[in-house]
Amino acid sequence: MSSHGKTETERLKQNVENQLDRLVEQLADLESCKDSLDQAEYEETKEETIEQLKELNESLTKLVNGDISLIDSVGAVQLATQAAISEAFKTPEVIRLFGRREPKLLRERLLEIEEQIRLNYISREIGDKQKVEILTALRQLNEQLTREELQFLERHIGIIKDFQNVEFLEDRSSLMEINHSFIQLILYMTNHF
Repeated sequence: MSSHGKTETERLKQNVENQLDRLVEQLADLESCKDSLDQAEYEETKEETIEQLKELNESLTKLVNGDISLIDSVGAVQLATQAAISEAFKTPEVIRLFGRREPKLLRERLLEIEEQIRLNYISREIGDKQKVEILTALRQLNEQLTREELQFLERHIGIIKDFQNVEFLEDRSSLMEINHSFIQLILYMTNHF
C-alpha cells in the first residue's frame, strides 16, 4: 500500500473513531439529561442516535467485508493523477472523466470524436490518438470493449495482450494488477506518442 493509501486509511479510521465517540457521548449526554427532557423528545433523540449508530455499523461492515469502493474511488483519482503527470492522457477531458469514473461520458466523447473524424473536423491522426486515450481509460475502468475497439487498440498501441478484460475484484491484488498494467501503458504511450 502506498504511503498515500496508508494516510487515507488512517484518516478513515480516525473519522470512524471520532464518529463513534461522538455518538456514544451523545447517548451518555442524553441519559444524563433524561429528567430535563419530555419523554417524546428523549425517545426521538435516542432513536435518531441509535439509527446513526446502525448506519455507522453498516458502513463498517461493508468496509470489513471488502466493499472498498472508497479505496476504489481514491485509486481511480490517483490513477488519473498519475496519467496527467506522465502525460499518458493528453486530453484534460479524458483525465477528468477517468478520474470521476464516468464510462458513459467517455463513450459519448468517443462517439463525438468518431463523428468529427467522419466530418473531417479533425484529422484521422489526432482523432485516433484521442480514441486510444478514451479506450485506454475505459479499459482501466474495466469497461467491456467491443472486438473492433480491441482491434483498434491493438493496431495503435500493440500491447493489448497486457490488458485482458478481467472481472474487477475489489481487492489489493487486482488493484495492484491494474496499477501495474496502467504503468506499462503509460510508459509505452510516453515513448510512442
